[in-house]
Amino acid sequence: QEEKRQLTLKVEELERKLDSTSAQNIEFLQVIAKREESIHQCQLRLEEKSRECSSLARQLEMAIEDAKRQVEQARERAVSRERAAQSKMLDLETELSRNKTELNQLHRNKEDAERRYESRLQDLRDRLEQSESTNRSMQNYVQFLKSSYDNVF
Repeated sequence: QEEKRQLTLKVEELERKLDSTSAQNIEFLQVIAKREESIHQCQLRLEEKSRECSSLARQLEMAIEDAKRQVEQARERAVSRERAAQSKMLDLETELSRNKTELNQLHRNKEDAERRYESRLQDLRDRLEQSESTNRSMQNYVQFLKSSYDNVF
């Protein structure tokens, strides 16, 4: 009986230990379940963040490509404007050269016209002087004739 009682005590103690261990197992299982749920939630968030990162990476790549395209277009426009400006500058230089040549020709024409005018003016002065001289001579002759007729009559 003593042996039975000791065994009973031992069984009770083992049952208490078993109960305690079962309770601990249940607690551990709950902790594990919570941790697994937490891990699952973290994995879901990680997957969501990965999708977000992938989306942002694609958007970034698209933005970079768009920026490259815009830079290239701006460069092409700048090159085009530079070519147009150079072409305009060449046209203006050509026009300036043509205008200078035309101006020089006009100066020469003006000088020629002035020389012809001066020559013509001098000719007219000489002819006027000759005409006035002839006129004076004729007036003197008319005066001579008047006085001669007066003396005769």
